[in-house]
Amino acid sequence: MSRNVGVIGLGAMGLGVARSLLRAGFRVHACDLRRDVLDAFAAEGGVACASPKALGAQCEVLLTLVVNAAQTEAVLFGDDGAVAAMPRGGVVIASATVAPAFARELGRRVEAAGLLMLDAPVSGGAARAASGEMTMMTSGPAAAYAACEDVLAAISGKVYRLGAEHGVGSKVKIINQLLAGVHIAAAAEAMALGLREGVDPGVLYDVITHSAGNSWMFENRVPHILEGDYTPLSAVDIFVKDLGLVLDTARASKFPLPLSAAAHQMFSMASSAGHGGEDDSAVIRIFPGIDLPATKR
Repeated sequence: MSRNVGVIGLGAMGLGVARSLLRAGFRVHACDLRRDVLDAFAAEGGVACASPKALGAQCEVLLTLVVNAAQTEAVLFGDDGAVAAMPRGGVVIASATVAPAFARELGRRVEAAGLLMLDAPVSGGAARAASGEMTMMTSGPAAAYAACEDVLAAISGKVYRLGAEHGVGSKVKIINQLLAGVHIAAAAEAMALGLREGVDPGVLYDVITHSAGNSWMFENRVPHILEGDYTPLSAVDIFVKDLGLVLDTARASKFPLPLSAAAHQMFSMASSAGHGGEDDSAVIRIFPGIDLPATKR
């Protein structure tokens, strides 16, 4: 029989991961708060589970692709948490972006329950999750890797093994998020200036993407601005959270991060103006009078 693998959280990344596992031949159990999403996944061949506990009881390997530390805590150790139900020796692949200190403590608690854990945040967006080509920034004991090599191979294009200590993967991920958030904020600021100065936005996009000022985030996010479509793939509030984690980590060692702080303020301004649930490119909406066509809903 195929191995039983669980995915908790069928958002933009989690649904792609679950589908990649199905394609690879795993028996994939899924849990999500949205019943319609669960039912749709079951129609594709997955197994819908009513709770993390019900999922954990059936799975040797479990991936958490939820939003933050609080949700990770709830799905693993809450009243209906998966950890207590999982078979001893099972593996938790914890993929939410969280503080490194939280990841370290989570690993200790998971291991105390007789399980293994990989601190394994991911990058690549919904497209790479769907194609099974995510980048994974992982750390944990060798036994955890050995127990889920086939699962990692099914969902990732590159798995970075960053050490045996939980928390190292999360450190690298928040540094990645520092750059991602700053690049999105810088792209929005540049486009806002161009619009204010009357430059044709489509021409500006073409020039920048063929010039030294380009970045992956500029190339990927500015089309959302050009289309006036802020349907969330990664939301403004994700960067309020993630850049907050970046700043909290640096603050603990009194390390200055002026660009991260400025970008965090920009995303916080967008969120407080009512754009927190919109695509992260909606950070451009903090600038007055530069909105392109009405958001498509």
